[in-house]
Amino acid sequence: MRSLFWRIFASFWLAIALVAGLSLLLGRALNQDAWVLSHHPALKNFAERWSSLYEQQGPRAAQDLLEKRKRRYRIDTQVLDVDGQPLVQGTFPPRAAAFEARQDNAKRLPWRRLTEEYRSPGGETYLFIHRIPHPELVAWQRDGLFWPLSALTIALVVLTAISLLLTLSITRPLGRLRGAVHDLGQTAYQQNSLAHLASRGDEFGVLARDFNRMGARLQDLIGSQRQLLRDVSHELRSPLARLRIALALAERANGEERQSLWGRLTQECDRLEALIGEILALARLDADTGAPHTVELQPLLDEVQANARLLAPEQQLRLNMAHAPATLQGWPDMLRSALDNLLRNALRFNPPAQPLEISVTGENGLLRIAVRDHGPGAPEEILTRLGEPFFRAPNQQAAGHGLGLAIARRAAERHGGRLLLENHPQGGFVATLELPGQARSRH
Repeated sequence: MRSLFWRIFASFWLAIALVAGLSLLLGRALNQDAWVLSHHPALKNFAERWSSLYEQQGPRAAQDLLEKRKRRYRIDTQVLDVDGQPLVQGTFPPRAAAFEARQDNAKRLPWRRLTEEYRSPGGETYLFIHRIPHPELVAWQRDGLFWPLSALTIALVVLTAISLLLTLSITRPLGRLRGAVHDLGQTAYQQNSLAHLASRGDEFGVLARDFNRMGARLQDLIGSQRQLLRDVSHELRSPLARLRIALALAERANGEERQSLWGRLTQECDRLEALIGEILALARLDADTGAPHTVELQPLLDEVQANARLLAPEQQLRLNMAHAPATLQGWPDMLRSALDNLLRNALRFNPPAQPLEISVTGENGLLRIAVRDHGPGAPEEILTRLGEPFFRAPNQQAAGHGLGLAIARRAAERHGGRLLLENHPQGGFVATLELPGQARSRH
């Protein structure tokens, strides 16, 4: 299984193995003449001790030191002066030089030869030639490398444990995120399933918090869609029931009564068609509409006002576009539908004697289109719910299905803006589309 756990763990282990191998190679490289001379107990500081003894007590004491050391460490030594002449007899075995000369390969010799040059504080120069038997050198190296190898083994164990913990710290959060993604796909996601991971301060914590926000948003959308379906089924049930009753009455009525029922049937069909049209308009706002376009504001407002005059020819409309932008980026059909619904909603409550006011302003990169009526306004406690699909203010006599403001709000959100609903301080109700990204201002 090519899981991320094993890939990360293998990568760490490979790095550790490479470091260990390089350490061994480095140790082998250090196992040269200088390293042996400075670490072997029989050779370490021996040149200094021998030259001091030679200069203070003479050749005899110096020769005794060489022989004593040979008996203890089995190391032969000869000391020469600057002219290459022996200063003492040394401890080389007889005919050792002739034996060494006959060997064409230094690796076949039974000893390892080391040379060391030393200059004493008195100014004399000495050349030391050491011959260490290979068994003696191997035994010393084995004993001397015990602690380094032990330390290396402990380091490998510790690094392996650290690699394991680090690998688990990476793969376990990924496993939790994978489980959360699976639950989200099955619509069984719980916010607290990533609570521990979201409390972390690293990148996984940031990812978990972003995922929680995404999950909450998706759950809200799914919940709103389910609620919309329930509301649609409920709202469609009433006109369908009325149509069924009207049809049943028409089947039993005589010719004159039946003729009077056709108007009621036609009216119910028109209401049903209008309701389905508004539902489809709301659903289309969630579809992919492509890239936004440059929308000329004046022609759009002229068309919306013309539609409003067709619905209420006696109603006065007052438009104020002082310091308003001329264009904005968006979708013309979506904006037209939002403004049409805002005007229709205002026409239901505005008294004919009062003008319906439309004001367009631009400030700080925001375009605001406000529609104000002079009606009774809305209770403060329901202002936050206005704009929900199929929600209508209580005790409302005007016709409607509660979708107009929902369509306007969804259109504003698709443009990255919002719909503001409030009562005007001087009376009436104000619905404001606040949209970002004006392109150029009117001169």
